[in-house]
Amino acid sequence: MQGTEARLLSSFSLFSLKIPVDTSPPKRRLPPQLPCKDKNLEQSFRFSRRDAAFLSLISISPLSKSDSALAFGISGPKDWLKGQKKKASKFLLAPIDASRNSLQAAYILLMDSNSAKPDDELGEIQRLLKSAARDCVPEERNSFVSFQAKTGVEVCTFRLVVKNASSLLDDKNPVKLEAEAMLDDLIRSFTSLTVLANEVNIQVASSRQKLAGAVKDTISSLGTFEQGIKDCLEV
Repeated sequence: MQGTEARLLSSFSLFSLKIPVDTSPPKRRLPPQLPCKDKNLEQSFRFSRRDAAFLSLISISPLSKSDSALAFGISGPKDWLKGQKKKASKFLLAPIDASRNSLQAAYILLMDSNSAKPDDELGEIQRLLKSAARDCVPEERNSFVSFQAKTGVEVCTFRLVVKNASSLLDDKNPVKLEAEAMLDDLIRSFTSLTVLANEVNIQVASSRQKLAGAVKDTISSLGTFEQGIKDCLEV
């Protein structure tokens, strides 16, 4: 009898124990953070048409001659606007960085001659080059962007960059004229690159090298254009 009672007491004591239970809500698992370098690279690829459209809204009209007199010898409106331009320089240069990243990615693919799927690789290269051109090659625009261009809307991102960066400069200012000339050279470079990418057979080593060389030349033109924009912004 005592053994039975002991067993009952033992069972009762087990059920009467208060086991602490964590009632707090489960913690959400956050995705792993990208390294700083990769995160910046990812953000630079995200320069979209919405950002390009915003460029057309922040353009500042050049001041008149009477207004520019206020900036002589004192800190006037023109000096203040120049300061705002410098602050916005990071945004104005963002599409150039994004295009450079796309071109470099295409160049890396072209330099890798051991691809198992050349057709898929060519499609990816063409996509990267189209993205890098920022709607500045008319033949590569989609129907909606082409329609916008026909209605008078500026769709070429690089042209919008020049317009905004040089908006405080006179029309005959040599820095502005040089930036516009660099823009024309850049668009010609992208146009030639696009034509070559649509015609070349990347399975042929010599053709692959030719396209890689054209990509490298366009990267160089893009760097020259970037310096022209920096000169306009005085940064």
